[in-house]
Amino acid sequence: MIMDNIDSKILDLLTENSRMSYVEIGKQLGVSRVSIRDRIQQLVNKGIIEKFSVVINSEKAGKNVSAFFEVDCEPKALVEVAEALVNHPYVASCYQMTGPSTLHMHVLVEDMGELENFINNELYALEGITRVESHILLRRFKSRSGLKL
Repeated sequence: MIMDNIDSKILDLLTENSRMSYVEIGKQLGVSRVSIRDRIQQLVNKGIIEKFSVVINSEKAGKNVSAFFEVDCEPKALVEVAEALVNHPYVASCYQMTGPSTLHMHVLVEDMGELENFINNELYALEGITRVESHILLRRFKSRSGLKL
């Protein structure tokens, strides 16, 4: 699917507020509600929009500690380690990366005790991990979910 300017503007509006109605989007773009509905459905059908979701403020939801991890794994253990991590409820995101670390992971927990427990009893217990480096978030200046075109 080749996206045009209207499709890009629809995505921008939905990125800012995924609850925006077809009518509201249509009014802002000067396009009918039916046309907006059809375009959004095409974006979904083509996989450009993967899902609609909500962004939660982790601190206000009681997850006061945000930590980023660089995790090195033995090559043969990479997929097994990644699958174990992505299924853990504390893991917000996990990516295979190029560079000095194999996996980059974001973890959200209630407090430092919970983080310590995760590191010592969950992360270090996984077979195939060769190095772990952690970084604690001090202040968030910007965060965004999804791609802004």
